[in-house]
Amino acid sequence: MQSAGRLVADAHASGRPLSAIWVDLDRFGQVNESFGHPGGDEVLENLAARFRERVNGRVITSRVGGDEFVFLVPDCNRTEALRLASELAATVEEPLPVSNLILRPTASVGVAVCEAGEPPVSLLERADRAMLAAKNRGGNTVVCSGDEPVPGRLGIMLAREELAIENLLHAALENGGFCLNYQPIIRADGNVEAVEALMRCSVNGGDIPPAKFIPVAEKTGLVVRLGEWSLLQGAMYARRLQDAGCGTKVAINVSRAQLGSSKFSHALNAALICSNVRPELVELELTESLFMDISEIVQNNLKNVIASGVSLAIDDFGTGYSCLASLKDIPARKLKLDRAFVTVLPEDQRALSVVRAMTRLGHDLGMTIVAEGCEKMEQIDVLLDAGVNAIQGFFYARPMPEEAMLSWLNTRNTYE
Repeated sequence: MQSAGRLVADAHASGRPLSAIWVDLDRFGQVNESFGHPGGDEVLENLAARFRERVNGRVITSRVGGDEFVFLVPDCNRTEALRLASELAATVEEPLPVSNLILRPTASVGVAVCEAGEPPVSLLERADRAMLAAKNRGGNTVVCSGDEPVPGRLGIMLAREELAIENLLHAALENGGFCLNYQPIIRADGNVEAVEALMRCSVNGGDIPPAKFIPVAEKTGLVVRLGEWSLLQGAMYARRLQDAGCGTKVAINVSRAQLGSSKFSHALNAALICSNVRPELVELELTESLFMDISEIVQNNLKNVIASGVSLAIDDFGTGYSCLASLKDIPARKLKLDRAFVTVLPEDQRALSVVRAMTRLGHDLGMTIVAEGCEKMEQIDVLLDAGVNAIQGFFYARPMPEEAMLSWLNTRNTYE
C-alpha cells in the first residue's frame, strides 16, 4: 500500500491525526462454499461499491487478502475513527441479494490511530491485530488498538508474502517451473490401484511447498490455469502408461474454481482428445463439498465428467462437510479417507471405529475405499482389517517424477 507511506509522512509533518480501519468479513468462507468463487466475488464487488459510497472520497481504500479491506483516514482522531468504523460495519450488515437469497453479512473491524514517529507498517499491523481481537470476540464488533489482548498474526506481512509467492508463480508459469509427481495407491492384494498426480513448483532452483503456493493460486485465480495444465499433463501421462502396457489409472485433483468454471468440460475434453487416452484411465479427485454444490455449472460439469467415461473420487472424506444424507446421490466410485483418521492409528480406537463405519458405508454404496497418509505397517494392518481396499502413503512410496514412477511400476509387475 504505497499511499500509506505518504499519508503517514503528511500526518507526522502536520501533526494532524491519521487513522487506519481494517475490515474483515465474518464467515466469508461459507459464502464461497455455498455460491462458489463467482458468488463470493459478486459479494465483494457489491460491498466495495457500498464502501466507496459511504466514505465518499474521504479516505483511501485498499483490498488486502480475499475478504479484507483497509481504510486510511486523514484528519481522523480516535473518536471519529470509531464512529466511521461503526458506519462501515453497519454498511456490511445491510441485506445483500445473492442467487435468489438474501445475505446479512457481518464484519470484524479493527481501528488504529497513528502515533508520533510511527512507521506505516506498524500502523497497519496494529489495525490488523485489533481486527483479529474483534474476530476472536465472536465477530460483528469493533475494537480499537490498545483495547485488544495478546497480538495476533501480522496480516500485512502475510499479504506481502502472498504477493511474493504470486510473483514466483507467474515466473514458474513462464519458465516451465511446474511439474507433476506421482504417488501410487496400493490395493490390498499388492497391485497398484492408481497413481495420484501431485503438483510441484520450482523457481530459481528453489522449491515452493504446495501448502504455500496452492492457497495463493486459489486466491488469485491462477489455480484455473494450473488446473487445466494439470489435466492435460496427467492425461498425457496416463496415455504414456497405457502405451507401456500398464493398466494403472492416473488420479488428478480438481479445485473448486475449476469445477465452477463454464470452461471446465471443454478443458477436460481437450485433455482427453490431445492425449488420446482411454477415459477410464483418468480419475478426478474432488473434495466432498464440491459434490454438494448445487449450482448449475458445477452439476453440469459433474454430469459431463461421467458422460466422458472419466471416473470420480471423493477426496479427504470425513472432514468439514460429510453430508451422509446426500452421499447416496454422489456419482463417485471411490472414497478416500482423510489422513486425519489414519495418523492416530492404531492407538486411537474411536478413530478406528469411525473408519470402520465409513468403510462399511462406502462398500454398501459400491465404492472403493482408500486410506491416505499411511506411514507405518501397524496402520496398514488395522486399515485392511477394517475393510479398506487400498493404501496411499509414504510407507509404500513418496511422490516421484514421471520416469521414476514408471520404473517403480515396472518393478511391481503392474502390467496387465
